[in-house]
Amino acid sequence: MRPTIQLTLLSLALVLLNACANRTVTRISPDQQTDLSGRWNDTDSRLVANEMIKQCLSHTWLSEFNQKNGRKPVVIVGLVTNKTAEQIEPEVFIKDLEREYINSATVRVVTNSVFREKLRQERADQQEFASPETAKKWGRELGADFMMFGTMNSINDEFKAKKTIFYQINLELTNLETNELVWIGEKEIKKFIQN
Repeated sequence: MRPTIQLTLLSLALVLLNACANRTVTRISPDQQTDLSGRWNDTDSRLVANEMIKQCLSHTWLSEFNQKNGRKPVVIVGLVTNKTAEQIEPEVFIKDLEREYINSATVRVVTNSVFREKLRQERADQQEFASPETAKKWGRELGADFMMFGTMNSINDEFKAKKTIFYQINLELTNLETNELVWIGEKEIKKFIQN
């Protein structure tokens, strides 16, 4: 290989190594709002969950249930389907919804079907392996009164170096015994991105 080619390759390698060496990582608060790409992110998930649970809990279904039953309703957050073009993990949003419900202290929350099966398996193991005094009994699960489910949708509009992303999150709360929809909520977010 000629010396000029070797020198050029060495220089290029040094430039690449130097570029990698200049990368810094800074820890920030998980609550700090960051929006690097313009796509759905953790801040959107938290803010939408907070606002939608406030909407849900301010609706008449809650006071009607409390008056009729004299207790807090039991809610389960079911499936939230991602229908956007983005790779969004709905489980993050579902956990934000559950946390907002629990922190409100106005409803009780039970876990979803996947985790209930794990809990039932643990309870079955306890029947065989735990002492009788500490083994948890069968038939004491808290039944949900209402189930929340929903969808996440988006519309992208792009021209040259400008782009908008419109998100629409729809949630519904259904009475498990009667299948009656007792609340429907919607939250929209529109983001403008310019490169």
